[in-house]
Amino acid sequence: MSAIDRLFENLRAEKRKALMPFITAGDPDLDFTADVLKQLDACGCPLCELGIPYSDPIADGPVIQASYTRALDRKTHLADIFEMTRRVAPTLSMPIVSMVSYSIVFRRGIASFVAEAQAAGIVGAIVPDLPVEEAAPLAEVCRREDFSLIQLVSPTTPRERAIRIAESSTGFLYYVSVAGITGERTRLPADLAENVAWLRARTSLPICIGFGISQPEHVRQLAPVADGLIVGSAIVRRIAQADRQPRDQVLAQIADYIRQLLGALES
Repeated sequence: MSAIDRLFENLRAEKRKALMPFITAGDPDLDFTADVLKQLDACGCPLCELGIPYSDPIADGPVIQASYTRALDRKTHLADIFEMTRRVAPTLSMPIVSMVSYSIVFRRGIASFVAEAQAAGIVGAIVPDLPVEEAAPLAEVCRREDFSLIQLVSPTTPRERAIRIAESSTGFLYYVSVAGITGERTRLPADLAENVAWLRARTSLPICIGFGISQPEHVRQLAPVADGLIVGSAIVRRIAQADRQPRDQVLAQIADYIRQLLGALES
C-alpha cells in the first residue's frame, strides 16, 4: 500500500476530503518553495502537488506556464528540486506528489526517476502527457515500488478509454473538470458531477478534481462528489508576488486563502 493509498483510506474513514494545492518548484526559488510547502502543511493540507518546471507544458494555462518560465530562467534543475524535497519532506505531515512531463521521466530513466523521487520523499507522480497506450512500463515500476502513478481523465475522454486509464493508474485518478487549460474560472461545467459519478461507478480509486477550482463556492459544490480537490493557478498567482512583496506577507496571504478553502471543504 502506497503513502497515497493510506492517506485516502484514512480520509475516507474520517469522512474527510482532500484539498491538494499545486505549486511550482523553484518559483521564485527553491528556498521559497520549501517555505510554501511548510506553510501548506501547517494549514492542514493533506497532500501537495509539486510541479517540475518544463519548457513545453501540455495543459497549463498562462499563470502556471509563467511560473515554469520563471523557475527555468533561474536554472532550477531536477536534482536541485530533489535535494530540496529530501530536506523538507521529513518535516511535513502531508505527502508530496510530483507533476512531471514524461519526457523528464524518460530522459532520467524510468526506474532511476522513481528511485530518485522516492529517496527525495516524493510518493507519486502525475504525468499529464503520458498516453495510456504507452503507460505500461512506468505503471509496472510504480506498482512494484508502491509509487503512485496518477493519470488524467477529461470530459472529452471516450468512456472506454477512461476505464483503461483508471485501470493503469494508482493512488488516485485526476479528473480534469473542463476541456482546456488550467486557470481560475468563475463557473464550472453543469455536467461535472454527473461525469464524476459515472467514473466513480467504474473505479475504486479516489477521484480528485482539478482545473478551474479557485473559489470556496467551487469547493462546497464539488466536495460531495470528489475525494479531493486540486487548486493551482490561484495559489501560483499569489506566489508570483514574492519578488514584489515581503515574502512573509505572501506566505500569510497564501495561508489565509488556503484556510478559506479548507473551511469551505469542512462546511
